Amino acid sequence: MARALDLAWRGWGRVAPNPLVGAVVLHNGELVGEGWHAEYGAAHAEPAALRAAGDRARGATLVVTLEPCAHHGRTPPCIDAILAAGIRRVVIALEDPNPIAAGGAALLRDAGVEVAMGLRAEEAAAQNAAFLHRVRVGAGPFVALKLATSLDFRIADAAGTSRWISGMEAREYVHWLRAGFDAVAVGLGTARADDPSLTARGTPEPRVPARRVVFDRQLELPHGLRLVSEQPASTIVIGEPSAPEERAQALEARGVRVFRAPDAAAALRRLRDEGVASLLVEGGGRLAGGLLAAGLVDRFYWIQAPVWLGDAGVPAVRGLPTAALADAKRWRVVERRSLGADTLLVLDRP
Repeated sequence: MARALDLAWRGWGRVAPNPLVGAVVLHNGELVGEGWHAEYGAAHAEPAALRAAGDRARGATLVVTLEPCAHHGRTPPCIDAILAAGIRRVVIALEDPNPIAAGGAALLRDAGVEVAMGLRAEEAAAQNAAFLHRVRVGAGPFVALKLATSLDFRIADAAGTSRWISGMEAREYVHWLRAGFDAVAVGLGTARADDPSLTARGTPEPRVPARRVVFDRQLELPHGLRLVSEQPASTIVIGEPSAPEERAQALEARGVRVFRAPDAAAALRRLRDEGVASLLVEGGGRLAGGLLAAGLVDRFYWIQAPVWLGDAGVPAVRGLPTAALADAKRWRVVERRSLGADTLLVLDRP
């Protein structure tokens, strides 16, 4: 299952809105075939692994990270390929919550295939958190907050300089991360300070490039920034209802889309209505604090650089209400690893 989970990541940025899925075929304990869902609309992981195994799939065990689908969508049902290959046993990490595709495990059992469910389910659920959120919740996008900070949780020095707190490996990881989200967002302060492109550059190339979102209450985004001057049609600026109409018209005249929302929750619902099912927020401090305070962040990607910036540095999060230690909810650690000299910590909201 560990190998299947690793394989599933190869579909990152290429298969959404479908889930990430990996599969391996074991014949007498030997790995004889493996596959993953590599491209939206292309073969699913199970048929790919079965094709790789060939005749050795007969009587073998299929290990897969998500319940095999039982419906005919862009591809035939995976359970048909499993039965045709003569698989004896299927080991599944996670039940498919999508009512359209679910039910494969029961149909396999009815056909005489041994099925085991739940192996490393927590890891599989974390891997497909955005997909599960979209299917099960649906009220707003899956929101992930990414912050690169100093050891003392600062995102810039006293002069406002933030490039570069993190190293090359961490920046490459962020480009990889962006490829898997429908949209990437910042606040006005970050847009002004960093003039970011908010694009995914490197591998993988996203199948659908992420839209760029700026939370800008009074629609003050300077028109000379890359978010306006480069590919403006991919940029959405979200302001308050009270923002001057002439500013909205000026941005729209340059090709930028302007939405109005009274608060962050309403803004997220509007983005979901526009097809944004997953949103990566990259700062700044007030936006991060506001989303956290409202309970709207589902996942936190924290990149910690080995540097101290001191009390005058810019705080990574602002506006969080004070909580007593006994009442503070502890987030669940999903991943810890090094990114060169930096450290990555991924946490999910309890």
